[in-house]
Amino acid sequence: MSRIGKKPIEIPRDVKVVVENRTITIQGPKGQLSWNYPDKIKVLVNGSTIVVERTDNSRIERSLHGLTRSIISNMVTGVSQGYQKVLEIVGVGYRAQVKGDKIVLTLGYSHPIEVQLPEGINASVDTKQTQITLFGIDKQQLGQIAENIRCLRKPDAYKGKGVRYSGEKLKLKVGKAGKK
Repeated sequence: MSRIGKKPIEIPRDVKVVVENRTITIQGPKGQLSWNYPDKIKVLVNGSTIVVERTDNSRIERSLHGLTRSIISNMVTGVSQGYQKVLEIVGVGYRAQVKGDKIVLTLGYSHPIEVQLPEGINASVDTKQTQITLFGIDKQQLGQIAENIRCLRKPDAYKGKGVRYSGEKLKLKVGKAGKK
């Protein structure tokens, strides 16, 4: 049995959970999320906990068991506390600005790059314009937007210039001469 899948999910006081027709809807102070879970998985709400069960013991159902529990747990955390990702911009002249629901990035190309933020994702930039903080309730969507921004200028292997996650460690390569 899946170790992750069999753990019950605690529901915070200010969160409401509705399960009907293979759709789970979770509403909290930060917003509302809904998801259609697989048909071979059962989701039960028992008082202040959510329990995820599988109907069979096949390989696919075993893998979906833990996945379903993790996604529902992320939804509960998202609507109650929210998620954030912090990106750092390293490089001379590299900077970011927030204009409405867009992030305008200057990353050493001949033109600035505009990134449209989807609904539900907010961004803020520090005063030095080198740190972007993304906020949202959907963990998957937030991570995808952060990775899309990072891919615009991945960290360079030699100087470390580019967009990176906060706390990301880079192992820099030595240059041509081998820097003794």
